[in-house]
Amino acid sequence: MTEKVFQASAESKAQAKQLRLFALLAWFVAMAGQVFAILKLIQDETLVWLVVAIVVILILTIVGSWLWKKANRLDPASEQDKVKFFIQNQLGAILGVLAFLPMVIFIFTNKNASGKTKGIAGAAAVIAMLVAGITGVDFNPPSIEKYTKEINEQTDVLKKINLNNDLVYWTREGNKYHIYEDCQHIKGRDSISSGTVKESFEKKGLSELCKTCQKRAIKQNDVSENILSEKALDTAGSE
Repeated sequence: MTEKVFQASAESKAQAKQLRLFALLAWFVAMAGQVFAILKLIQDETLVWLVVAIVVILILTIVGSWLWKKANRLDPASEQDKVKFFIQNQLGAILGVLAFLPMVIFIFTNKNASGKTKGIAGAAAVIAMLVAGITGVDFNPPSIEKYTKEINEQTDVLKKINLNNDLVYWTREGNKYHIYEDCQHIKGRDSISSGTVKESFEKKGLSELCKTCQKRAIKQNDVSENILSEKALDTAGSE
């Protein structure tokens, strides 16, 4: 069987680009907030506002990381380019740390800052930096190779339970693909799309088969569940 290689659709690439722009904007505002905090807020009189600024910067960095990860799942990098793959998937962690590291250094090395400011604001900035860095890490980064493997594995499973047919259906709001257009979870919806498992990956980022459709196909086509891998059967409930 010819291997089906994942390639993000034009729609997915456009959506990923938009998400990345919003992520970069969030990170830019966070960096600007850090500069403002360093120049204006590191003193006892504005300590409360400094802590508030740290919280706001943290929220912006987390939002940026979340948007960036979502974009990477729509348009992943290839593992063949190790440097690009690492930077693209871990950029949230890198920028999360950089959104606080200069501030942390400045707070603890500023001779004009009091012990109170260093203690409270310094601790808050360090904790925020750790949180931003950890939440920015992608512990299971997507890749073209990983998606390609999943597509081929799931296509093979689908054909085994569906009479060598890999046509599936999905909706704009759903998070699973379906074997049957009249499945109770999508029946009657206006936004039903169809295509192969590969196309559901590329256009919608779907990677799970509807449990209801799976059971119906096994029963209807008189297929033994023993031919399916444990992984294939271990899917979440229907949408």
